[in-house]
Parts: sequence; C-alpha cells; structure tokens
Amino acid sequence: MNILPIKTIEYEHPQAGLSCTAQAWARTPAAPSAAEKTALKERIKRLLKEREAVLVAHYYVDGDLQDLAEETGGCVSDSLEMARFGRDHPAKTLVVAGVRFMGETAKILSPEKRILMPDLDATCSLDLGCPADEFSAFCDAHPDRTVVVYANTSAAVKARADWMVTSSIGLDIVAHLHAQGKKILWAPDKHLGSYIQKQTGADMLLWQGSCLVHDEFKGVELDLLKAEHPEARVLVHPESPANVVALADVVGSTTQLINAAQTMDATTFIVATDNGILHKMRAAAPGKHFIEAPTAGNSATCKSCAHCPWMAMNGLQNLADVLESGSNEIHVDPQVGKEAVRAIDRMLDFAAAKKAKALPTSALANEATLFSGVGPA
Repeated sequence: MNILPIKTIEYEHPQAGLSCTAQAWARTPAAPSAAEKTALKERIKRLLKEREAVLVAHYYVDGDLQDLAEETGGCVSDSLEMARFGRDHPAKTLVVAGVRFMGETAKILSPEKRILMPDLDATCSLDLGCPADEFSAFCDAHPDRTVVVYANTSAAVKARADWMVTSSIGLDIVAHLHAQGKKILWAPDKHLGSYIQKQTGADMLLWQGSCLVHDEFKGVELDLLKAEHPEARVLVHPESPANVVALADVVGSTTQLINAAQTMDATTFIVATDNGILHKMRAAAPGKHFIEAPTAGNSATCKSCAHCPWMAMNGLQNLADVLESGSNEIHVDPQVGKEAVRAIDRMLDFAAAKKAKALPTSALANEATLFSGVGPA
C-alpha cells in the first residue's frame, strides 16, 4: 500500500532551562479500501493465532485496531494497563499498537517476552522532548530532589527516576511525597506538573515539556463552545493548559474520562484529549454525543488537530506485516530495564495499598483491573 508523505512536526525540547522548539516527523499509512480492510483483519486474526501473539492497543489508535484487539482477546486501554495485561497474558509475543514508550514499558514489565510494534518510529513529543542524557544532567544538578517522571518517557529516563507516575495517580503520589517533606523534580509534562503542583502545594521543579496534542487546546475557544452547548459537560486530560483545565467538569486520565462519560447523567460532552478516545467513548456510552474541544483559534497552527500524528502511524497494513515478518521488535537494555522497573514498582505498590479506593465502579470494570485507573495518557 502507498505511504502518505512524511509530515514535519514541531515539539517542545527544553534546553538550558528555556523552552525551545525542535522538529520531528511522522508518516501515516494510506487508508485501506473496505475490501482491503476486511482482508487485512482476517489476515491479522489468523497470524495472531499462528504466532500465539496478543494485540494490545491504546485508546488513541485507529478504531479498527481497537476493535481488533478486543475481538481477538487482547485489550484496549491506557499504556500501563496495556503493559500489565501483556505481562499477565500467557502469550509469549505482545503486539503493541501505540507509541514507542508504550512498547518499552511492556518490555520492562515482561523482559522475557517478545514485544513487536507496527512502526518503531511512532514516538511521543513528551518522550522526544526529554532526552535521557539531558534529563540525567538536570537531575544531577538538583541532587536534593526526589525524581518523579511521567509514564510518557523512555526506559532510560524511567531508569533515572525514583518514581514513575501516571496522570491519575500522580497527584496522590506527589501529595504523599510532599507530606514526607520531599522536594520534587518532575518531568516531562509542564501542564500536568503544574496541575499537580497547584493541587498539592508541593515544591516541584518542572521540566518544560508538553504533549503537542493537549498543548493545542484553547481556553478561550473552549469557553465559547461551552456557551453554544450549555448542557454539555467538559472532560479534560490534565496534560492540557491550565486555562483549559479550569473549565473542566472532570479532569482525569483516559480511563477516568471514559468512565465519566459512561456514568454521568449528561448526554453531551466536550472532550479535551486525543480524539482517538471518542471511538471507545461512543462504544461505552451509546446514545451520548461527544464534541472535540477546539484546537483552532487566533494564531492556531493545528499541529495535531486533536490527534497524535504518531498514534496515527499504527495501521492494519503495518500490523499485518509485522506479524508476518516478526520485525519491529522492541529491545530494552537489561540493566536499564532493571533500574526502570524499580520506579514503576514503587507506583504499583503505592496503588496496591490504595486498592479499595482505586477499584473501578462502572461497567469498565469488566475489562479493567486494579491499575486501569492509573493510565498515563
């Protein structure tokens, strides 16, 4: 199949304490025809059985991949639950439809398993904007601080951290550390870090990265959209700017936002996160109406238009090709993996101690377990 031209993307790459701009690229597979789509799905189902593999997909990838994961006994979730599901599944091969740090997290939790991805070049602006060597130097310059990193980071950055957190449990963990008198060094998302800092009052030194999708949501335009739909409830991921978060009825991780859409009395929602999530929201809450939060407005460039260009690199064709060839395997240096898993295990142990409060309460509990509500993106 033909591949669309490579797209150049700008993202934040903090340097020397300043927020600088760097460039990366993405490519999107051409959309298959209806007949091609049917054939590819059947081919993938056959190959998953033959390879004794399981497919795990993120909420932000194409809806066809999400459906296929569920139809074949895999899962659709946030990245940590994807990795946890893969760790506990008997399959020896995990195919991760998402972005590279998700494949690395799966490998960290399942070092003995083979982890494949449709496209190894599918990355994340938060990961790109926080290179391990620069981040390590930043940590070395502030040795008195406890290092807390968001899940949207490389294995090497996680290995340098004391704690890894996700968007729904980060606030609780930082509050816990703050109560112990700890000063925090936080990376990489400045918006999520600022939100947690404001909520907890913790002393936090923030790396100045951002998600190019969430960073584009516009507070002024969202306020105008709310006026057009006064009955709507606003669901916002905390990677969004503060003026967007301030307008939210619910602030939370992907799983938490889906849960809110499912359980709230409202029938109309404005959603400020990657629009890939709308596929799951519509399935989880049939009959409800979902509106994308605005990324347009004065001086808007719409770098992402509410959809991650790297998530879009996952397609049926490259998924089938990877299963056929066994290529695009994720490798993590064993020593780096051992160091990174310590930061992840601290979070999981903390979450386990809060199990009674963390259990899902909606129908999503049928497809999620303890850590479903601690998803990063």
